[in-house]
Amino acid sequence: MLPITLSIAGSDCSAGAGLQADLKTFQHFRTFGLTVVTCVVAETPNEVRSIHGIPPAIIRDQLAILLESYPIAAIKTGMLPDEETVLLVAELLSAHPDIPLVVDPVMIASTGDPLVSPAAIAAYRHSLFPRCTLLTPNLDEAAHLVGHPLPDRAAIEGAAETLAAQLGGAVLIKGGHLDGPECADLLHGTGQHRWFTAPRIDTPASHGTGCTFSAAITAALARGQDLATAVATAKSYLGRTLAESLKPGGIPMLNQGTTLPPL
Repeated sequence: MLPITLSIAGSDCSAGAGLQADLKTFQHFRTFGLTVVTCVVAETPNEVRSIHGIPPAIIRDQLAILLESYPIAAIKTGMLPDEETVLLVAELLSAHPDIPLVVDPVMIASTGDPLVSPAAIAAYRHSLFPRCTLLTPNLDEAAHLVGHPLPDRAAIEGAAETLAAQLGGAVLIKGGHLDGPECADLLHGTGQHRWFTAPRIDTPASHGTGCTFSAAITAALARGQDLATAVATAKSYLGRTLAESLKPGGIPMLNQGTTLPPL
């Protein structure tokens, strides 16, 4: 039987990020993907036009019926748009502590502006982060969580140690926004301390990289890989999606599994 994976995230109508990116990634890794829709986003990689939240009661019903009905092997969260959503997801997942959980905290835009309220960020910290197997903040999100900029690898290491100590779990700080010829990500916690590096790929097709990376880690965990191996597998996959990026309608997009050979 195919391992079952679940994404709790927003819907991206351009299919480059969010649930659509997660499903394409799950299928590439030969897992059966389930979804809980938390919001609907009208966007392309060039523009976010509007974000429409799903009523919390409907989010609860989606998640509850899937947890009751399927032997889910691994879960990831993406955009959880408000405090109530974060709290209800944390509540329902607390009854399933044995399922690996990857939390991609979609909290801070690349401009540095918050995407969710301070109350939602506090709910993440106190309710959902302690439940996760792996937290995957980007540089801006990690900097916000520790309260200071992360300009270099030494600062990233310090932040990862701080966050892992607070969580009691593992943290993967994604360093793709650092300048330099390499993209370097740091995995720290639960006995892990390892940098994952790859040559920087010069492409404008960066929309959905965080979603795709965390979904690939989730799928690899569902297939039984240990955490460090899952991160390495996911980073290799992300590099190939960037290298084989597409331009439908002239808009640069990741190539999540369209022409890539399956794992």
